[in-house]
Amino acid sequence: MEPRHYFWLSTAAAVVTIVLKTLAWWLTGSMGLLSDAMESFVNLAGATFALWIITIAKSPPDRDHPLGHSKAEYFSSGFEGILIFAAAGAIIWSAAGRLFAPEPLESVGAGLAVSTASSVINLLVALALRRASVRFRSIALEGGARHLMTDVWTSAGVILGVLLVAATGWLWLDAAVAILVGLHILSEAWGLIRASAHGLMDAALPDESVTRIEAVLQSFASRGVYHTNLRTRRAGAEGFVYVDIQVPSAWTIVQTHDLLDEIETAIRSELPQTHVLTHPEPASGG
Repeated sequence: MEPRHYFWLSTAAAVVTIVLKTLAWWLTGSMGLLSDAMESFVNLAGATFALWIITIAKSPPDRDHPLGHSKAEYFSSGFEGILIFAAAGAIIWSAAGRLFAPEPLESVGAGLAVSTASSVINLLVALALRRASVRFRSIALEGGARHLMTDVWTSAGVILGVLLVAATGWLWLDAAVAILVGLHILSEAWGLIRASAHGLMDAALPDESVTRIEAVLQSFASRGVYHTNLRTRRAGAEGFVYVDIQVPSAWTIVQTHDLLDEIETAIRSELPQTHVLTHPEPASGG
C-alpha cells in the first residue's frame, strides 16, 4: 500500500465512526458521547486534508521547488492540530453548560456498545497508520495516527464516564468527563502543532539517524578520510545530509570523486529517502 491508501482508509473509518458515535449520542443523550462524535468530524476533515497534502508532497521537483514538495506534510500535521484545538474548545464549551444543568441518560447499554465498536475501528486504523508512518517516514501519517489514538483514549474516557453515571446516578459526571477529555486533547493538539512548526524550521534528523550517519563516515577513517561540518535536516519523509569530506591532498580528482560517490551511496543505503551532499577538502598535513 502507498501512503495515500492509508488516508483513504482513515477517511472511510472516520465516516463509519461518525455514524456510530452519533447513533450512540442519539440513544443516550450523553454530552460525553456527543463530544466524542464531534471529534470524529475533525478526524474526517483531517484525513481529507491529509490525502490532498500527501499528493502534493509526493510531486516531483519542479522549477520553483527544485528540492521537491515533501515539506507540505507539515501543513497536514499542523492543520490537524488546529482542528483538534477547535474540537476541544467546542467540547469544553458545550459540556460546561451541562455541568450545571445535568440531564438523565437513556439506553446506556446500547449506546456504549455502539461507541465501543467505533473505538475498536479507530484503534485498528491508528495502529495501521503508525506502522505506515515508520515505514514511509511520513509526518502526515504520524499525525493521523496520533490523532486517532487520541480519539481512542477520548472514547475510553467517555465510556468510563457514562458507566460511572449509570452506576452512581451522579449526572454531572457526564459533563465533567467531557471537559476532562477536552483538556486532554488540547495537549495532543499542541504536540502536533509544535512538531509541525519544528519541521518547517528545518529541524535536524533524529539523534539515532545522525549516529548512524556518523558511524558510516567514521568507517572511512582507516583510509585517511575524515569528515567535518556535518549538518542534517528533515523535510517530511525525506532527509538531507550535508558534510565536508577531508581526503589526502595527493589524491586525484577521479579518486576523490569516486570516494564521495561511495560515501553518499553508503549513507543512502543506511537511511533510504535521504539526499546526501558532500564537499571535498584536502586533509591537513595530507
